[in-house]
Amino acid sequence: MDPLNTGFTTNYKPMTMGDWLITFLIQMVPLVGLIMLFVWAFGDGTHPSKKTWAQASLIMMLIGIVLVIIFIGVIISMFGALFNSGMNIQSV
Repeated sequence: MDPLNTGFTTNYKPMTMGDWLITFLIQMVPLVGLIMLFVWAFGDGTHPSKKTWAQASLIMMLIGIVLVIIFIGVIISMFGALFNSGMNIQSV
């Protein structure tokens, strides 16, 4: 019986600190880390904790990319407006 007395037996073993260190080291390798995030997030046989962490990491990366694109668009439009107004002042 499980320790929470829910009636289900589980063979869940948490990931050790060594497992997490190896996971983080692999993720730091530029292209391999990104590919492994997809493997861990959507592959079968991955530890549930690692799978959830990889999915959350991919979502955070996607949010970051969207925010960077928005930020770059705002900066470009500000410079465009600045240069347009500068051209109009000189031509008058």
